[in-house]
Amino acid sequence: MCKCARSRLVSALMSQATVWRATLRDELLAARKDRDATRVSALRSALSAIDNAETPDDARVDAPSSGKIANAVVGLGAAEVSRRELSDEQIRELVQSEIDERLDAAREIDGNHAERAASLRAEAAVLTDLLGDV
Repeated sequence: MCKCARSRLVSALMSQATVWRATLRDELLAARKDRDATRVSALRSALSAIDNAETPDDARVDAPSSGKIANAVVGLGAAEVSRRELSDEQIRELVQSEIDERLDAAREIDGNHAERAASLRAEAAVLTDLLGDV
């Protein structure tokens, strides 16, 4: 099996969020090696947005209470809850909202803080390129 066929098979078996996260982490590692602060910032932000969106809204833990510490539970992993699964479309919407936020902020501060506005536009461009790659 060729390398690209194997990677397509692995991608098909993994959830969309896992594929996105792996791609973002690979890109982040490359950006850090290149010491590209703009790419690092944009990629970290996208990873954080995905992680935050996967957090369950009202998670309840059914485990015995420790009794010694308020709201603490007993047992290894007892407080773990499963994360929400995001679709490719949901992740793309998250990344697009990150792009829109940067562009809006850049428009608002362009006159007074041109350098920061340019940095925000550069981060938006990194994320826009990412949408086309994944």
